[in-house]
Amino acid sequence: MAAFVEEHREWIARTRASFAEKHAPEPFRLPTRIELAAIDKVFGVVYSPSDDGEGVRYRQTGDIVRLSGDTGDVEACVDALRRFLTATARRHFEPELGRLSETTGNPFRRMQVRGQKTCWGSHSSTGTISINYCLLFLQPKLVRYLMIHELCHARHMNHSPRFWALVERFEPDYRSLDRQMSDAWKHIPTWVGLY
Repeated sequence: MAAFVEEHREWIARTRASFAEKHAPEPFRLPTRIELAAIDKVFGVVYSPSDDGEGVRYRQTGDIVRLSGDTGDVEACVDALRRFLTATARRHFEPELGRLSETTGNPFRRMQVRGQKTCWGSHSSTGTISINYCLLFLQPKLVRYLMIHELCHARHMNHSPRFWALVERFEPDYRSLDRQMSDAWKHIPTWVGLY
């Protein structure tokens, strides 16, 4: 997947620019509510300004994410919220990736969570699967498909007919899901900072 992205970087940039022209992003504002469809959870966000040091910290208690520190620094708040997304994605996606690995018989060495701007996930030649924390905003069926897709790269590090046949064995509706993934960036809130 990483090689595909590198090879098609210019096309991706043009496509993203075209999408941005046709679909103007919502106005930027820090969230007071974060809806994560992938795990069927909604979190309230509370901002608690304080003068105790630099930066912004987050603490999750139940369904509340509290940001404290210099909450007037919008960029620092976004960084803290991204750390929250990263931790949440790791906590929820790693066990699911492990289960799907066992089900499909496709191994991986480790999972890392990142905030890629051009892809939902990737599988390195060393067995590391990178999962985009933005998947948290998508429907569970799309997350499952993406995980199966990346796990199948353990056997085929390309998008050959053999690769797609393997994906189809575990996800017969992969064509429709793959098309939905192409359009799914529109579900990512502006505050995440992808555009």
